[in-house]
Amino acid sequence: MPTVVTDPYDHTSAGFKALKLKADIVTVSHDAPGHNFVKGAKGISWEIRGAGEYEIGGVFVTGVAVNEGKDPNVIFTYDYDGVTVCHLGDMRSVPTRTQVEGLGTVDVLLVPVGGGNALTAAKAAEVIAMIEPGLVIPMHYKVDGTMLKLNPLKQFLQEMGLNKEKAETSLKVTSSSVPNQTKVVVLEAAS
Repeated sequence: MPTVVTDPYDHTSAGFKALKLKADIVTVSHDAPGHNFVKGAKGISWEIRGAGEYEIGGVFVTGVAVNEGKDPNVIFTYDYDGVTVCHLGDMRSVPTRTQVEGLGTVDVLLVPVGGGNALTAAKAAEVIAMIEPGLVIPMHYKVDGTMLKLNPLKQFLQEMGLNKEKAETSLKVTSSSVPNQTKVVVLEAAS
């Protein structure tokens, strides 16, 4: 199965260590240094930057364009062996019902939660309620070492009615392990 990297960042603009990734497929949700550093991944066979439907080595990739003013954003969904992962990129506003329906069933949702140029905690919670994924992985929030001006994860967790979640180092998902009720999984930041 091909490996996918979405929105590779330029470490000089983010404040993190340089990426050391290999990928068969790289997707870019929008053209900004925190999302378009394609040369940060090695071995790339496919680079996808726009809306459309693609089948690459058994992975189905769908890009849905979301017009958000001067900075267009593409939401990508990836179907791996019956598990659908959706990456919202730097989504800024709540999508329309039609856009949500275009995503289909989402098992794992990667959602920005820290504000800045993306969803705030409250808007992220609203988007999650619309999409109804099995697993939610928050991203794009304040972590130690970042130079980005973002809100902390705590605000999002409170919005979701959670006190604190233990950060996991990794997550393995199969179609049979996706919960029926939405569950938030915090992944450890690799800064």
